[in-house]
Amino acid sequence: MRTRLMALLLRPTPPPLAFGLIVSVVLIAAETALLFPLKAGVEEGASGVVYLCGVLVVSTVWGAALGVVTSVVSALAFNYFHVPPYWGLHLNVRRDLQSIVIFIAAGLLTSFLADLARSRATEASERHQEADLAADLARRVLRAGELRSVLGPASRRIAEVFALRFAAIELRAVAGDERRAALPLYDHGTCLGTLLVPADLPEPVLERLRRRLVPSLELLLLAERGREAITNSLKASREEATRLMEEQAAIRRVATRVAQGAAPIEVFGAVTAELCRICGPQNTGLIRYEPNGTGTLVSGRNESDVSQMPAGTAILLEGDCVSGIVKRTGRSVRMSYDNAVGPTAATLRELGIRSGIGVPVVVEGRLWGAAIASTTSPTPISAATEARLVDFTELVATAIANADSRTQLAASRARVVAAADDTRRRIERDLHDGAQQRLVSLGLQLRSVEASIPPGLDTIREELSVAASGLTGVCEDLREISRGIHPAILSEGGLGQALKTLARRSAIPVELTLDIDRRLPERAEITAYFIVSEALTNAAKHARATVVCVDAAARDAVLGLSIRDDGIGGAGTGKGSGLIGLQDRTEALGGQMEIVSPVGKGTALQFSIPIGSI
Repeated sequence: MRTRLMALLLRPTPPPLAFGLIVSVVLIAAETALLFPLKAGVEEGASGVVYLCGVLVVSTVWGAALGVVTSVVSALAFNYFHVPPYWGLHLNVRRDLQSIVIFIAAGLLTSFLADLARSRATEASERHQEADLAADLARRVLRAGELRSVLGPASRRIAEVFALRFAAIELRAVAGDERRAALPLYDHGTCLGTLLVPADLPEPVLERLRRRLVPSLELLLLAERGREAITNSLKASREEATRLMEEQAAIRRVATRVAQGAAPIEVFGAVTAELCRICGPQNTGLIRYEPNGTGTLVSGRNESDVSQMPAGTAILLEGDCVSGIVKRTGRSVRMSYDNAVGPTAATLRELGIRSGIGVPVVVEGRLWGAAIASTTSPTPISAATEARLVDFTELVATAIANADSRTQLAASRARVVAAADDTRRRIERDLHDGAQQRLVSLGLQLRSVEASIPPGLDTIREELSVAASGLTGVCEDLREISRGIHPAILSEGGLGQALKTLARRSAIPVELTLDIDRRLPERAEITAYFIVSEALTNAAKHARATVVCVDAAARDAVLGLSIRDDGIGGAGTGKGSGLIGLQDRTEALGGQMEIVSPVGKGTALQFSIPIGSI
């Protein structure tokens, strides 16, 4: 109750003066009326103290001026109604002046104390509002993802609390003008922003803003700047970690392809697919530099995973083009094709390519080729994309080198096998057309001489017969050797007839199943023949088998061979059984061999030989 009464008396803004005059008159009248019944029991001098209550109330609420007026009127009323002779003014200078001075002094003191209490209460209220404002601003700023989005609401809240026509917070240095006063916000000489308020504000209000609001705003903006820096740093770190994980995942996928023995074209396709994923919606390509001074597009992708140039396209390196500049300089390059000259630049413009970047692919210190990214957009590819392309190309160069080495090794192995087959064919032909024919001719001559020997020379005839028979045996042996070197029946009757011949001559019974309705490429037929021949030989020498099942089927672009026996098993490529030679022959044609040979359960060999690309 007392707190509420004090709040009513010490309100920051007093009620209207007219209302104060009415209250003053009412209080004086009430005090005058109150003294009538108390007149008999109270001394004349002491009864005047009653009027002091009204003076104190009026001075407290309306200030010193109305308090002085109330003091004078109270002294006059007391003299008129309660100082004999009653109902008339009988002023005594000494007595009445003393009362007036006491009333005025009490009123002034009360007014001063009330003003002091009122100012303290006002300051406490203002500080409470300012604390609420600071908390509200901090809450708004910390909850917002972007500082600029809360500057408007925060400015309106400041204007509301400080009773301003407007307020604005700018995150830069702004000079004041005739309409706006500028309150700069600093942190150790660094400008954080500017608070703009009406230029016609009273100096106390401006001082209050400088002393109480500006420091809070400076701390808040400084904290927000620090938070923004931390957020940006965390975001950058997260993006960098994500980029590194994506690159490592991409490299792992490419390396897995290489480790699984994927064909080089598949590895190159995986590289460009990962480049497209890392670089974003860009056209990507992988170009290999050839010894003749041109380039070959080994793989390419665009935003829709469809290459605009087919793999194997020859790239001319003359003129202005990314691949040519990389070849000539050995460094990364970016360029626009809008005004570029040269055949490759013209072709790219026809495809809608506006600009591109190229990064050298260096394999074991040798410039192998270039990784290319290009775009159809008029906006050039960003520097960040170029940096990602450089980093990824450096890391994936090893996979490209392995794939290229596999290509060269496969080509070299194929050349060795082809050369060996050609040599076998030439030796077989030379034996058949040379030594074998001469031996046959000599045998016929011996038989002719044997027939021409006269009777009585039986010993000579018998010796010639033995020599002719021996010569025939040598010819048969030579024919068998010739078949082992290169089977003539393979050239004459095809793979099916050759396998039937092998099955008939095998030392172990053979169950042969054929599904071959056409002649196959010569290299595939030769490889399949020697695979079956070597497998039958191994089964006879090592497997202790009683039967061998051979299945041969040519479907689509693959020749499949299956050779199974019921022997002792335990076969492998590392045991000197000749299987390593079969594996080399198969892989030389890009095929695959699989061995299943558990101990005691026989051996199964599966071969897949491509026949569409030989």
